This record gives sequence, structure tokens and C-alpha cells, in this order.
Amino acid sequence: MPSERIEEAKRAYSGKDVSASRKAHGEKRIHEDIYHRKTEGTYVGDLVYGALDGIITTFAVVAGAAGAALSPAVILILGFANLLGDGVSMAMGNYLSTKSEMEYKSAERAREAWEIENIPAEEREELRQIYEKKGLRGHVLEEVIDLLTSNRENWVDTMMLEELYMVPEDKSPVKSGLATFLAFIIAGIIPLLAFILTYALPSLSDADFGISLALTALAVFAAGSARSYVTGKKWYIAGVEMTMVGSLAAGAAYLTGALLGGVV
Repeated sequence: MPSERIEEAKRAYSGKDVSASRKAHGEKRIHEDIYHRKTEGTYVGDLVYGALDGIITTFAVVAGAAGAALSPAVILILGFANLLGDGVSMAMGNYLSTKSEMEYKSAERAREAWEIENIPAEEREELRQIYEKKGLRGHVLEEVIDLLTSNRENWVDTMMLEELYMVPEDKSPVKSGLATFLAFIIAGIIPLLAFILTYALPSLSDADFGISLALTALAVFAAGSARSYVTGKKWYIAGVEMTMVGSLAAGAAYLTGALLGGVV
């Protein structure tokens, strides 16, 4: 997760506030951020995208079933089946994807460590050419290389970043998958609330789809706005964009249900 200083820098950039940006880049703030930064993995992206997918896919099922004029009971069955099935599928997919990425980074780090141990001269030359391309020359270049290779762990970190463009990340595949699943289930149940409410208040049965549509639109906008935390976009633009995407998906599902409703 970005540090408080980085968040301040983002806000300063968003408002083109030079004074605030200078404050976020103060020498003391940079020192505290770099040397005392927590290395916990961030799961904000997993939560946001899990929630968005849960809302949109569940409402697409609801819209398709409503377009086919199916009963509220059938809509609930299809909705909950999608909620659990797709939620588990997404969670497992995210778990495996995160696990594979971390295993790949770990294998690459082990390879770099082995190369530094066994062919240090060649690894120094790689580093030398990388920094030469950045514009360093002569004794300055050699001093930088000597400093970077004086500590084995720092040397490996530098090779991972400069040669392989890999940033170390402390993220649990299990927590990543769990975050996706929980967000998917909690957000995905919103489109079904109106149909659940119908059983308690039958008088609302004629308005169940309209209520579901309104709740879903609000939820999609809220989740889309939260996406700005990951993408850096303005919250209202991110919210409107995601609402439009959700509307297209729901419209396509409703139209399909209406066209094929007479088949069953």
C-alpha cells in the first residue's frame, strides 16, 4: 500500500500544488518513508476489482432473468448460484495468479543470487552497462558500481530492479484470494437484495427489478469510485466510467433474456 507521503504527493500532483509537492518531498519525510516503510502487501486492488466483478456479473444474471420474465424465485436461484460459483472461481484464479507471480520472482531472485555468487565479474559488467546507459561515465560510474556491489543483498535487489524490472512485494496469495472472494460475495449480493425483500414485503414485487437496478447503480458507482485509489483517476470519473460499463453489461444481458425468453 502506498505510504502516507506518497499519497500526499499524489494529491499534490492532482491539484498541481507545487508547495504541497515540495513538502511531501522534504528530505526528512523521504528518509522516514524509505527507512521506516512497512512492506505489507496491498489488497486494495483485490477488494475493489472483486467487488466490481461481483456486482456487475450478478446483476447481469438478474437482468437476463428479468428480461426473460422469470420468477423472483428463479432469479434468486440463478443469482446465488452465480455468486458462489463465480466468486470461488475468481478467488482461486487470483490466488493462483498471485502465487505464480511470486514463485516466478522468487526463482528469478535465486538465479540472480547464484550468478552473483558464481560469476560476479560478469554480473558487475551487466550492472556497469546498465548504469552507463543511464549516462554515468568514468570514475563516477566505477564508484557507483563498487557501492552497489559491496552488499550482496543490495546487489541482488539492484539486479532484480534494473535488469529484470521486478519490484519486491510482500503479498500473500491466500489473503489475495480471500479478499477477492469476500468482496465479490458482499458486493455481489446487492443486486439480489430487492428480490430477497420481495418475500418479506410482497407488495414490492412489481418494483423488485427497479429497486435492484437502483441499488446496483449506486453500488457500481461507489465501487468504481474506489477504483481511483488504484488507478489514480478522479473518483467521480472512475465512478461514471464503471457505471457505464455496468450499464452496457446489464443492457446486453437484459436484451438477451428478452429475446430468448420465449424459448423456455
